[in-house]
Amino acid sequence: MTVQQSGAEPRAAGMKDVAAAAGVSLGTVSNVLNRPDRVSPATRAKVEAAMAELRFVRNESARQLRAGRSRVLAYVMLDGSNPFFTDVAAGMEDAADEGDLSLFLCNSAHQPSREEAYLGRLEQQRVQGILITPVDPDAPLLREIARRGTPVVVVDRTPDGTEHCSVAVDDVYGGEIAVRHLIEQGHDRIAFIGNHTTVGQVRDRRQGALRALQAAGLGPDHLVDLTTTALTVADGRGAGERLAGLPAAIRPTAAFCANDLVALGLLQTCATLRMRVPEDLAIVGYDDIEFAAAAAVPLTSVRQPRRRLGRTAAELLLAETTETSHEHRQVVFTPELVVRTSTLR
Repeated sequence: MTVQQSGAEPRAAGMKDVAAAAGVSLGTVSNVLNRPDRVSPATRAKVEAAMAELRFVRNESARQLRAGRSRVLAYVMLDGSNPFFTDVAAGMEDAADEGDLSLFLCNSAHQPSREEAYLGRLEQQRVQGILITPVDPDAPLLREIARRGTPVVVVDRTPDGTEHCSVAVDDVYGGEIAVRHLIEQGHDRIAFIGNHTTVGQVRDRRQGALRALQAAGLGPDHLVDLTTTALTVADGRGAGERLAGLPAAIRPTAAFCANDLVALGLLQTCATLRMRVPEDLAIVGYDDIEFAAAAAVPLTSVRQPRRRLGRTAAELLLAETTETSHEHRQVVFTPELVVRTSTLR
């Protein structure tokens, strides 16, 4: 219930109202909320009954204001439409939940201005710490926020220097094992589909692809770039149409896609144009999201430990907020290739 004051609008019940209704002191109500072990079972039951009757809801904002710190972590993800990032966030949530913390999600959508706006709001809200997959891992603002007292952990990128903790995957190696597999399947002209000029992770994956070609004695001209503006299913479909339009003599017989969404779009175009996968075109994706195995042609993909990536990042952040002497760590996981029908002839 709400508390009615004479001539005023009803207001939410506060701790003083609970104390009055239960016939106890304000300090006893505070102990029930924060240190219940200090209150006798009978008194605690009386206070909890008063809370239930008054429909009392704890004012967490006031508590955080007094403490100078919230019980909230925030994750600024790069692309909220990509299941990879929601899987990473699920791992963060596991760690946050174990620490009795909440996790707020923000989506920069690859926009530096939007990322900067979110960071400003989160710092103003005094969140306990910020996890971020940044547009630019070396952005000065990230260092400034950390220096002003809000810990920052960089996720899915490794920034230069050691001013933050970071958690990432070795994307160069991931690109290398993807293209090595295609070469082992007999392909020597391979399309690379992605926006490697704007996204660091994609640039690393392409570097790994070139490394695999070099190890096989093949020059960089054996990698055909089909550059996209983003990493969506629609971008994959468009790249597939461009690939199919190439003359047969120079058309790649395999494609390494910068993520699974692009690969799924490419698969759709292949189905529309009656190109057989893998007979006419072998396809490798990246991330190994849940949809990869469920595709019409199960997709070979480079698996990232998405949930573990997020959990590790959150654990590093929580350690930084609680340890008196904290050393920043840069954790790098090794990806693995999951081979399915899309590359096996």
